[in-house]
Amino acid sequence: MTQKVTLQLEDLTCPSCMTKIQSAVAGQAGVETTKVLFNASKVKATIDEDQTTAENLAKVIQDLGYDVLKVKTKEVEPA
Repeated sequence: MTQKVTLQLEDLTCPSCMTKIQSAVAGQAGVETTKVLFNASKVKATIDEDQTTAENLAKVIQDLGYDVLKVKTKEVEPA
């Protein structure tokens, strides 16, 4: 099942932070799309639930040294 994930982060302070987070999240198995919104301090991703979870993505970001304030998920209906 495909899921849309939105992770609210603490304020991002530099574009290189954004790039580092984008690369780390995109490199996870099961991540289909990823976008880091610098001004909103959010990460949006589409994932395959069979391969990863929103909690796994939050841990990846926290392991980089960024706080994840909130995690939202939404099931995506198959086309």
